[in-house]
Amino acid sequence: PLPYSRTLRGIFHFEDGVSSVVLLAIAVLPALEIIARLVFKTGIHSSADMTHHLVLWLTCLGGAITSREGKHITLSAGLEMMGGSLRSWITTITVFISTTIASAMVWSSLSLVLIGFDPSKRIAFIPIQIAVAVIPLGFLLITVRFLSRAPIRGLKRGLAALGCLLGTVIAFSSVMNILYTILPQVPLFFDTLQEFLFRISERVALVGVGIVIVSIFFGTPIFIVLGGVAYLLFVRSFGALEVIPSEAYSMLTGYSIPAIPLFTFAGFILSESKAGERLVRLFRAWLGRLPGGLIVMTVLVCTFFTTFTGATGVTILALGALLAYVLVESGRYKTDFANGLITGSGSIGLLFPPSLPIILYGVIAQINIKQMFVGGILPGLLMVITICGIGVFTAVTHKVKPVPFQIKEAVASIKDSFWEILLPLIILLGYFGGLFTLVETGAVAVIYALVIEL
Repeated sequence: PLPYSRTLRGIFHFEDGVSSVVLLAIAVLPALEIIARLVFKTGIHSSADMTHHLVLWLTCLGGAITSREGKHITLSAGLEMMGGSLRSWITTITVFISTTIASAMVWSSLSLVLIGFDPSKRIAFIPIQIAVAVIPLGFLLITVRFLSRAPIRGLKRGLAALGCLLGTVIAFSSVMNILYTILPQVPLFFDTLQEFLFRISERVALVGVGIVIVSIFFGTPIFIVLGGVAYLLFVRSFGALEVIPSEAYSMLTGYSIPAIPLFTFAGFILSESKAGERLVRLFRAWLGRLPGGLIVMTVLVCTFFTTFTGATGVTILALGALLAYVLVESGRYKTDFANGLITGSGSIGLLFPPSLPIILYGVIAQINIKQMFVGGILPGLLMVITICGIGVFTAVTHKVKPVPFQIKEAVASIKDSFWEILLPLIILLGYFGGLFTLVETGAVAVIYALVIEL
């Protein structure tokens, strides 16, 4: 019905709006911290805690939006080649598995919120339990949206919905913790029921692990498979199921984690703007005259973009067509060579700061991120010089004609891309010069990119 559709669209817009506000707040808070520290010689009370918990909100809302749009990462090659009936049943089974694990996570994360945090603790003026309530809320939205993707027919929809019941069964210890917390007295037969369900869970857990792993090849989201295997193994060992959402909470509120969405956001702004075209124009104007100058241009532009976007694929999508056009349509290089060069050089930027994989690895492995940044510079430079050297050798051996140098175009290209050129300098000087923390550097990058591109 139309009123329901309007309501649903309103909910979707609200989710998108809240997520956007949260993302901007993650950038603004560290920036205000810098101003307060430099101008007033003091910081903002609980700004770090607020930033970290905003990342938690962004993650949970992002997961809900991804479920809404059906864009979770999956391995489902060949599924579209199956017949309609078979594909419908496979979808039903994957939805059943997904709702089972997601609904179990709802109960465990809700139990964590109720028993895992001190009610008197606050993040700024917000009680900690309210701040972390977004975890079960996010899993609840994910569960509902998995159900909405089940086939409409009654039997298949009912089978998919049984996943919620099964998820409640395997998370029964968490359900009991919730009941003990909110009810003054729980019926005695619940203890007997819990022991009975424990015995069943122990026997079916390993079978469930095998089923979940196999289901990854039929379209079950990868995060459900990884989380489901861990969850079922905890069930089998009678471990506290709240440990899983607790570990997720600890990781997402880690010291350097906010830098990841910040630098990703900055890279997104650059890739969606005309920054790539301006940088291509700059390097082509100044390096095109050299032997292999267009290859050097391609390597440098791809390296720059991948450094900020954190993903080779984003660089190729944003600049691949333009760079291939410059290399091929100029009549100087073949298509296969151009494609290989763009694809190969796109990953070099992952070695230079502020590389997102390096940040993530440093957080997980508890290694000093600044030292890892320093350690990646020389290998990165070596790769850049090597590929540029191959380009010069190719150009010389194939007698590729260089691009004529035009002083007017060279000066105009500097003027056009001047502000983008300053971005890596600001990041390097701010972070390695000790002016900003890694998170603050990411916030500066976002605000700077917003200002110069908008």
